[in-house]
Amino acid sequence: MGVTCVSQMPVAEGKSVQQTVELLTRKLETLGAEKQGTFCVDCETYHTAASTLGSQGQAGKLMYVMHNSEYPLSCFALFENGPCLIADTNFDVLMVKLKGFFQSAKASKIETRGTRYQYCDFLVKVGTVTMGPSARGISVEVEYGPCVVASDCWNLLLEFLQSFLGSHTPGAPAVFGNRHDAVYGPADTMVQYMELFNKIRKQQQVPVAGIR
Repeated sequence: MGVTCVSQMPVAEGKSVQQTVELLTRKLETLGAEKQGTFCVDCETYHTAASTLGSQGQAGKLMYVMHNSEYPLSCFALFENGPCLIADTNFDVLMVKLKGFFQSAKASKIETRGTRYQYCDFLVKVGTVTMGPSARGISVEVEYGPCVVASDCWNLLLEFLQSFLGSHTPGAPAVFGNRHDAVYGPADTMVQYMELFNKIRKQQQVPVAGIR
């Protein structure tokens, strides 16, 4: 894999989530991008079981268990501001056995699904983010395949993002700064999705139509 940027696209004024997704995919197709199947990224939140916190009023930790269709044999477990564990898909079974330590938060599952597009050396994924039956937002992932060091290709990624996101083009992901000249990996992409999902969860305090 190459270097990836994950961002949120605001819902266009007067449009629904699905209509905004269609506007974006039409722009990509106009540029000459070709459909290359579908994708899905999901995330379930676990919190530290109350029985493990003791009586000192300790704050519980959150752990995010995630899957990405690009890596069908892997499962990612992330802590906020902490490490990312990459395991095989049996990790989900292990979480059931660890229910005395980590418990699944109610109605916590969030996912994004959509279409993959190939444009030259760029792989673009535009997804509809859902919680339960409701569409909550739009994710845009762009990967530049030939490069594995973020600092070497961010300007090129930025230029491509501007070509179809316009004024909604994001800044450099925080994970880029943490990696410096290190080789970019799948865990870095999952950290970006975790941050995006948490941002969208917080935005649910206001109607989706109000996002600009």
